[in-house]
Amino acid sequence: MKIIDLRSDTVTSPSSEMRSAMAQAEVGDDVFGEDPNVNRLEEMAAEMLGVESAIFASSGTQTNLLALLSHCQRGDEYIVGQQAHTYKYEGGGGAVLASIQPQPIEFEPDSTLDLARVKMYIKPDDFHFARTRLLCLENTQAGKALPMHYLARAASFAKDEGLRIHLDGARIFNAALKRNVSAAAIASSFDSVSVCLSKGLGAPVGSLLCGNGELIREARKWRKMLGGGMRQAGILAAAGIYALQHNSQRLAKDHENAALLAQGLGEIDEIGVDFHEAQTNMVYGAFSPESAALLPEFLQQRGILVSGGETVRLVTHLDVAGEDIPRVVEAYKEFFSG
Repeated sequence: MKIIDLRSDTVTSPSSEMRSAMAQAEVGDDVFGEDPNVNRLEEMAAEMLGVESAIFASSGTQTNLLALLSHCQRGDEYIVGQQAHTYKYEGGGGAVLASIQPQPIEFEPDSTLDLARVKMYIKPDDFHFARTRLLCLENTQAGKALPMHYLARAASFAKDEGLRIHLDGARIFNAALKRNVSAAAIASSFDSVSVCLSKGLGAPVGSLLCGNGELIREARKWRKMLGGGMRQAGILAAAGIYALQHNSQRLAKDHENAALLAQGLGEIDEIGVDFHEAQTNMVYGAFSPESAALLPEFLQQRGILVSGGETVRLVTHLDVAGEDIPRVVEAYKEFFSG
Protein backbone atom coordinates (compact mmCIF):
# COMPACT_ATOMS: atom_id res chain seq x y z
CA MET A 1 0.00 0.00 0.00
CA LYS A 2 1.33 3.43 -0.97
CA ILE A 3 2.09 5.69 1.98
CA ILE A 4 0.45 9.12 1.61
CA ASP A 5 2.48 11.57 3.67
CA LEU A 6 0.68 14.87 4.26
CA ARG A 7 2.86 16.16 7.10
CA SER A 8 4.91 18.51 4.90
CA ASP A 9 6.20 19.07 1.38
CA THR A 10 9.70 18.49 2.78
CA VAL A 11 9.09 14.72 2.73
CA THR A 12 9.40 14.33 -1.06
CA SER A 13 11.84 11.82 -2.52
CA PRO A 14 14.03 12.59 -5.55
CA SER A 15 12.67 11.09 -8.76
CA SER A 16 14.74 8.63 -10.78
CA GLU A 17 15.43 11.42 -13.29
CA MET A 18 16.68 13.72 -10.54
CA ARG A 19 18.84 10.95 -9.09
CA SER A 20 20.32 10.37 -12.54
CA ALA A 21 21.18 14.07 -12.86
CA MET A 22 22.89 13.91 -9.46
CA ALA A 23 24.85 10.77 -10.35
CA GLN A 24 26.15 12.33 -13.57
CA ALA A 25 26.97 15.73 -12.06
CA GLU A 26 30.33 17.26 -12.87
CA VAL A 27 31.82 18.63 -9.65
CA GLY A 28 34.55 20.91 -8.38
CA ASP A 29 35.44 22.73 -5.17
CA ASP A 30 32.63 25.20 -4.53
CA VAL A 31 34.56 27.07 -1.83
CA PHE A 32 37.06 27.91 -4.57
CA GLY A 33 34.13 28.83 -6.84
CA GLU A 34 35.00 25.93 -9.14
CA ASP A 35 31.95 23.68 -8.99
CA PRO A 36 30.23 24.07 -12.38
CA ASN A 37 26.83 22.85 -11.22
CA VAL A 38 26.74 25.11 -8.18
CA ASN A 39 27.73 28.06 -10.38
CA ARG A 40 25.05 27.13 -12.90
CA LEU A 41 22.38 26.74 -10.19
CA GLU A 42 23.21 30.12 -8.69
CA GLU A 43 23.14 31.81 -12.09
CA MET A 44 19.85 30.12 -12.98
CA ALA A 45 18.21 31.17 -9.71
CA ALA A 46 19.42 34.75 -10.07
CA GLU A 47 18.01 34.91 -13.59
CA MET A 48 14.66 33.41 -12.58
CA LEU A 49 14.29 35.91 -9.73
CA GLY A 50 15.57 38.86 -11.71
CA VAL A 51 18.48 39.66 -9.37
CA GLU A 52 22.23 40.02 -9.77
CA SER A 53 23.43 37.05 -7.78
CA ALA A 54 22.61 34.04 -5.62
CA ILE A 55 24.33 31.70 -3.18
CA PHE A 56 23.59 28.01 -2.61
CA ALA A 57 23.33 26.86 1.01
CA SER A 58 22.32 23.74 2.87
CA SER A 59 18.90 24.87 4.09
CA GLY A 60 16.34 27.64 4.30
CA THR A 61 17.31 28.15 7.93
CA GLN A 62 20.83 28.95 6.76
CA THR A 63 19.80 31.24 3.89
CA ASN A 64 17.48 33.22 6.16
CA LEU A 65 20.26 33.51 8.73
CA LEU A 66 22.68 34.62 6.00
CA ALA A 67 20.19 37.34 5.09
CA LEU A 68 19.95 38.56 8.69
CA LEU A 69 23.73 38.58 9.05
CA SER A 70 24.23 40.36 5.73
CA HIS A 71 21.61 43.07 6.30
CA CYS A 72 22.16 43.72 10.01
CA GLN A 73 24.92 44.27 12.53
CA ARG A 74 25.14 43.13 16.14
CA GLY A 75 22.56 44.98 18.21
CA ASP A 76 20.30 45.71 15.23
CA GLU A 77 16.68 44.58 15.08
CA TYR A 78 14.42 42.94 12.52
CA ILE A 79 10.62 43.11 12.50
CA VAL A 80 8.96 39.79 11.69
CA GLY A 81 5.69 37.89 12.02
CA GLN A 82 4.99 36.05 15.27
CA GLN A 83 4.52 32.74 13.41
CA ALA A 84 7.21 33.34 10.78
CA HIS A 85 9.94 30.79 10.22
CA THR A 86 12.67 33.41 10.59
CA TYR A 87 11.42 34.04 14.14
CA LYS A 88 9.71 30.93 15.47
CA TYR A 89 11.01 27.88 13.64
CA GLU A 90 14.72 28.44 13.06
CA GLY A 91 16.14 27.99 16.53
CA GLY A 92 16.47 31.67 17.33
CA GLY A 93 19.60 31.84 15.19
CA GLY A 94 19.29 35.55 14.52
CA ALA A 95 19.50 36.27 18.24
CA VAL A 96 21.79 33.44 19.32
CA LEU A 97 24.38 33.48 16.52
CA ALA A 98 24.06 36.99 15.13
CA SER A 99 23.08 39.09 18.18
CA ILE A 100 20.21 40.54 16.14
CA GLN A 101 17.06 41.28 18.11
CA PRO A 102 13.72 40.07 16.69
CA GLN A 103 10.62 42.22 17.10
CA PRO A 104 7.69 39.90 16.34
CA ILE A 105 4.15 41.10 15.66
CA GLU A 106 1.00 39.16 14.81
CA PHE A 107 0.09 38.33 11.24
CA GLU A 108 -3.20 39.54 9.83
CA PRO A 109 -5.76 36.89 8.70
CA ASP A 110 -4.43 37.10 5.13
CA SER A 111 -0.87 36.49 6.43
CA THR A 112 0.31 40.05 5.80
CA LEU A 113 1.85 42.30 8.44
CA ASP A 114 -0.16 45.47 9.05
CA LEU A 115 2.29 48.16 7.96
CA ALA A 116 0.75 50.70 10.33
CA ARG A 117 1.52 48.33 13.21
CA VAL A 118 5.00 47.71 11.83
CA LYS A 119 5.58 51.47 11.89
CA MET A 120 4.59 51.57 15.58
CA TYR A 121 7.36 49.07 16.38
CA ILE A 122 10.17 50.85 14.53
CA LYS A 123 12.46 52.12 17.28
CA PRO A 124 13.44 55.79 17.52
CA ASP A 125 17.00 56.73 16.60
CA ASP A 126 18.17 56.68 20.22
CA PHE A 127 21.05 54.82 21.86
CA HIS A 128 18.62 53.28 24.34
CA PHE A 129 17.16 51.08 21.61
CA ALA A 130 18.23 48.48 19.14
CA ARG A 131 18.37 49.97 15.66
CA THR A 132 15.45 48.75 13.55
CA ARG A 133 17.16 47.71 10.35
CA LEU A 134 15.15 45.05 8.53
CA LEU A 135 11.58 44.00 7.75
CA CYS A 136 11.06 40.28 7.08
CA LEU A 137 8.03 38.90 5.25
CA GLU A 138 7.13 35.33 4.33
CA ASN A 139 5.52 34.16 1.07
CA THR A 140 3.74 31.84 1.21
CA GLN A 141 2.81 32.18 4.87
CA ALA A 142 0.69 29.34 6.27
CA GLY A 143 0.21 28.39 2.64
CA LYS A 144 -1.26 31.74 1.61
CA ALA A 145 0.17 33.71 -1.31
CA LEU A 146 0.52 37.39 -0.35
CA PRO A 147 -1.26 39.92 -2.58
CA MET A 148 0.96 41.62 -5.15
CA HIS A 149 -0.36 45.09 -4.28
CA TYR A 150 0.64 44.47 -0.66
CA LEU A 151 4.20 43.55 -1.65
CA ALA A 152 4.52 46.82 -3.58
CA ARG A 153 3.21 48.79 -0.58
CA ALA A 154 5.58 46.97 1.77
CA ALA A 155 8.55 47.76 -0.47
CA SER A 156 7.61 51.43 -0.63
CA PHE A 157 7.02 51.52 3.12
CA ALA A 158 10.42 49.96 3.86
CA LYS A 159 12.17 52.46 1.61
CA ASP A 160 10.38 55.41 3.25
CA GLU A 161 11.30 54.13 6.72
CA GLY A 162 14.93 53.45 5.84
CA LEU A 163 14.57 49.69 6.26
CA ARG A 164 15.84 46.85 4.16
CA ILE A 165 13.31 44.15 3.31
CA HIS A 166 13.86 40.39 3.15
CA LEU A 167 11.50 37.69 1.91
CA ASP A 168 11.47 34.17 3.25
CA GLY A 169 10.31 32.89 -0.12
CA ALA A 170 10.74 29.21 0.64
CA ARG A 171 7.63 28.57 -1.47
CA ILE A 172 7.94 31.60 -3.79
CA PHE A 173 7.12 29.48 -6.85
CA ASN A 174 3.87 28.36 -5.22
CA ALA A 175 3.05 32.01 -4.58
CA ALA A 176 3.94 33.00 -8.14
CA LEU A 177 1.66 30.36 -9.66
CA LYS A 178 -1.19 31.28 -7.34
CA ARG A 179 -0.89 34.98 -8.22
CA ASN A 180 -0.25 34.21 -11.91
CA VAL A 181 3.00 36.18 -11.98
CA SER A 182 6.69 35.31 -12.31
CA ALA A 183 8.89 34.68 -9.30
CA ALA A 184 10.87 37.73 -10.46
CA ALA A 185 7.76 39.90 -10.12
CA ILE A 186 7.52 38.92 -6.46
CA ALA A 187 11.27 39.23 -5.83
CA SER A 188 11.34 42.75 -7.29
CA SER A 189 9.87 44.13 -4.05
CA PHE A 190 12.71 42.80 -1.89
CA ASP A 191 16.38 43.38 -1.17
CA SER A 192 16.89 39.65 -0.66
CA VAL A 193 14.89 36.46 -1.14
CA SER A 194 15.42 32.98 0.28
CA VAL A 195 14.20 30.14 -1.97
CA CYS A 196 13.90 26.52 -0.84
CA LEU A 197 14.63 23.69 -3.27
CA SER A 198 13.71 20.83 -0.92
CA LYS A 199 10.00 21.56 -0.38
CA GLY A 200 7.53 21.37 -3.28
CA LEU A 201 10.34 21.56 -5.84
CA GLY A 202 11.40 18.11 -4.71
CA ALA A 203 15.18 18.37 -4.31
CA PRO A 204 16.65 16.44 -1.36
CA VAL A 205 18.70 19.32 0.06
CA GLY A 206 19.33 23.01 -0.38
CA SER A 207 18.15 26.61 -0.53
CA LEU A 208 19.31 29.77 -2.27
CA LEU A 209 19.70 33.33 -1.06
CA CYS A 210 19.20 35.77 -3.92
CA GLY A 211 19.97 39.50 -4.05
CA ASN A 212 22.42 42.06 -5.37
CA GLY A 213 26.10 41.28 -5.82
CA GLU A 214 27.28 43.13 -2.72
CA LEU A 215 24.79 41.36 -0.46
CA ILE A 216 25.69 37.92 -1.81
CA ARG A 217 29.42 38.58 -1.42
CA GLU A 218 28.74 39.40 2.24
CA ALA A 219 26.58 36.29 2.57
CA ARG A 220 29.38 34.14 1.13
CA LYS A 221 31.67 35.26 3.95
CA TRP A 222 29.04 34.42 6.56
CA ARG A 223 28.28 31.07 4.94
CA LYS A 224 31.92 30.08 5.30
CA MET A 225 31.91 31.16 8.96
CA LEU A 226 28.80 29.07 9.63
CA GLY A 227 30.43 25.97 8.15
CA GLY A 228 28.36 26.11 4.99
CA GLY A 229 31.16 25.62 2.46
CA MET A 230 30.17 22.25 1.00
CA ARG A 231 33.08 21.63 -1.45
CA GLN A 232 31.90 19.19 -4.19
CA ALA A 233 28.31 20.34 -3.79
CA GLY A 234 27.53 19.97 -7.49
CA ILE A 235 25.89 16.62 -6.77
CA LEU A 236 23.29 18.48 -4.68
CA ALA A 237 23.18 21.46 -7.03
CA ALA A 238 22.32 19.13 -9.92
CA ALA A 239 19.15 18.17 -8.06
CA GLY A 240 18.36 21.87 -7.61
CA ILE A 241 18.86 22.55 -11.31
CA TYR A 242 16.54 19.69 -12.20
CA ALA A 243 13.97 20.97 -9.69
CA LEU A 244 13.95 24.47 -11.15
CA GLN A 245 13.79 23.19 -14.72
CA HIS A 246 11.10 20.55 -14.24
CA ASN A 247 9.17 21.04 -11.00
CA SER A 248 8.39 24.73 -10.59
CA GLN A 249 5.37 24.74 -12.92
CA ARG A 250 3.92 21.43 -11.73
CA LEU A 251 3.25 23.01 -8.31
CA ALA A 252 -0.14 24.05 -9.73
CA LYS A 253 -1.16 20.39 -9.48
CA ASP A 254 -0.43 20.47 -5.74
CA HIS A 255 -2.71 23.49 -5.42
CA GLU A 256 -5.48 21.64 -7.28
CA ASN A 257 -5.08 18.61 -5.01
CA ALA A 258 -5.21 20.79 -1.91
CA ALA A 259 -8.46 22.36 -3.12
CA LEU A 260 -9.94 18.89 -3.73
CA LEU A 261 -8.84 17.80 -0.27
CA ALA A 262 -10.39 20.88 1.33
CA GLN A 263 -13.64 20.26 -0.55
CA GLY A 264 -13.78 16.63 0.52
CA LEU A 265 -12.96 17.28 4.17
CA GLY A 266 -15.45 20.14 4.18
CA GLU A 267 -18.23 17.56 3.77
CA ILE A 268 -17.39 16.12 7.21
CA ASP A 269 -19.21 18.00 9.98
CA GLU A 270 -16.65 17.10 12.64
CA ILE A 271 -13.78 18.86 10.82
CA GLY A 272 -13.40 22.62 10.76
CA VAL A 273 -11.70 23.20 7.42
CA ASP A 274 -9.68 26.38 6.88
CA PHE A 275 -8.84 26.94 3.22
CA HIS A 276 -8.33 30.63 2.45
CA GLU A 277 -8.90 31.91 -1.09
CA ALA A 278 -5.16 32.59 -1.34
CA GLN A 279 -4.23 29.08 -0.19
CA THR A 280 -1.74 27.10 -2.24
CA ASN A 281 -0.79 23.56 -1.17
CA MET A 282 -1.93 23.58 2.46
CA VAL A 283 -5.25 22.69 4.09
CA TYR A 284 -5.84 23.30 7.78
CA GLY A 285 -8.24 21.16 9.79
CA ALA A 286 -9.52 21.77 13.32
CA PHE A 287 -10.46 18.75 15.44
CA SER A 288 -11.86 18.10 18.89
CA PRO A 289 -9.31 17.04 21.53
CA GLU A 290 -10.79 13.52 21.52
CA SER A 291 -10.47 13.15 17.74
CA ALA A 292 -7.03 14.74 17.66
CA ALA A 293 -5.71 12.14 20.12
CA LEU A 294 -6.82 9.20 17.98
CA LEU A 295 -6.62 10.34 14.35
CA PRO A 296 -2.88 10.07 13.61
CA GLU A 297 -2.69 6.38 14.59
CA PHE A 298 -5.99 5.57 12.87
CA LEU A 299 -4.80 7.15 9.62
CA GLN A 300 -1.33 5.63 9.87
CA GLN A 301 -2.91 2.18 9.96
CA ARG A 302 -4.42 3.08 6.59
CA GLY A 303 -1.15 4.30 5.12
CA ILE A 304 -1.75 8.03 5.68
CA LEU A 305 0.68 10.15 7.71
CA VAL A 306 -0.46 13.38 9.36
CA SER A 307 0.84 15.57 12.17
CA GLY A 308 -0.81 15.49 15.57
CA GLY A 309 -2.71 18.26 17.32
CA GLU A 310 -6.11 19.89 17.38
CA THR A 311 -5.16 22.06 14.39
CA VAL A 312 -3.48 20.05 11.67
CA ARG A 313 -1.76 21.23 8.49
CA LEU A 314 -2.20 18.87 5.55
CA VAL A 315 0.29 19.53 2.76
CA THR A 316 0.07 18.30 -0.83
CA HIS A 317 3.23 17.78 -2.90
CA LEU A 318 4.67 15.89 -5.86
CA ASP A 319 4.46 12.53 -4.07
CA VAL A 320 0.72 12.98 -3.48
CA ALA A 321 -1.25 12.14 -6.63
CA GLY A 322 -4.75 13.27 -7.50
CA GLU A 323 -6.06 9.75 -7.02
CA ASP A 324 -4.72 9.76 -3.44
CA ILE A 325 -7.11 12.51 -2.34
CA PRO A 326 -10.33 10.42 -2.32
CA ARG A 327 -8.54 7.77 -0.28
CA VAL A 328 -7.60 10.38 2.35
CA VAL A 329 -11.12 11.80 2.47
CA GLU A 330 -12.64 8.34 2.81
CA ALA A 331 -10.30 7.51 5.69
CA TYR A 332 -11.44 10.61 7.57
CA LYS A 333 -15.08 9.75 6.85
CA GLU A 334 -14.49 6.23 8.13
CA PHE A 335 -13.03 7.58 11.37
CA PHE A 336 -15.97 9.86 12.08
CA SER A 337 -18.60 7.30 11.08
CA GLY A 338 -17.22 4.70 13.46
